[in-house]
Amino acid sequence: MSVAFRKMHGLGNDFIVIDARPLSGNGPVAMSAARAAALAERRTGIGCDQLIVLEPSTEADVRMRIFNADGSEVEACGNATRAVGMLLGGAQRIETLGGMLASTATAGGASVDMGPARFGWDEIPLAYAMDTLHMPVGWEELENPAAVNVGNPHVVFFVPDADAVDLARLGPVIETDPLFPEKVNVGVASVTGPSHLRLSVWERGVGLTRACGTGACAAAVLALRRRLVTGPVRVELPGGPLEIAWEPGGTILMTGPAAFSFAGTFDEDDYPL
Repeated sequence: MSVAFRKMHGLGNDFIVIDARPLSGNGPVAMSAARAAALAERRTGIGCDQLIVLEPSTEADVRMRIFNADGSEVEACGNATRAVGMLLGGAQRIETLGGMLASTATAGGASVDMGPARFGWDEIPLAYAMDTLHMPVGWEELENPAAVNVGNPHVVFFVPDADAVDLARLGPVIETDPLFPEKVNVGVASVTGPSHLRLSVWERGVGLTRACGTGACAAAVLALRRRLVTGPVRVELPGGPLEIAWEPGGTILMTGPAAFSFAGTFDEDDYPL
């Protein structure tokens, strides 16, 4: 069967978006880790950081399933939520494994209520109890991180120069450390102004990425908790900026661009389950 898809991106973080709702023209589309990874492969597939499948929801306007480039199904993807919000238009309630999200389309993008931040060691999760705002752990020069769950787990290191850190080498070591039983997204952030951060992210199941929406949320929230910045926070990623607003006890509002790249089709038989 031929399956239609759209290729989209948020600040260079790119997605294959498959609408598998009854009136989409596709109907149900089966997805597995093997099929998702094959479609995400940039040499022999379509190529993407994340593959998104939109399905009917009994609780929201749409259910969004998120598969990383390695085929793993994950809880949240902020950039993809903005892309889906822009694609669907208007105000949407979006069901994800990480919780219920609310998006509002804007000119050239979307604002997304990413829900609350969770700071408990067992909510992130970590393998054992510790202070998650000042974690007494380190990997070589990266020390004293903070951790948060913003729909998915993040650990963030605040350093003088985020661009000087060899995250391509240290990222996979930290991602797979036994301290993080569900693995972890790794951010390295620098304070560049009273309300500004510069951020690089090693994304769980993907690798170095030009942009990570949940990573920007995590870095901004943790910088606000440490009183390193005041909000709203402008987070500069390699692909461009996002604005993050958060107050203690409230939810996280992420605003930024999304873009349509092209549309196409693939044959399911070429990508077996």
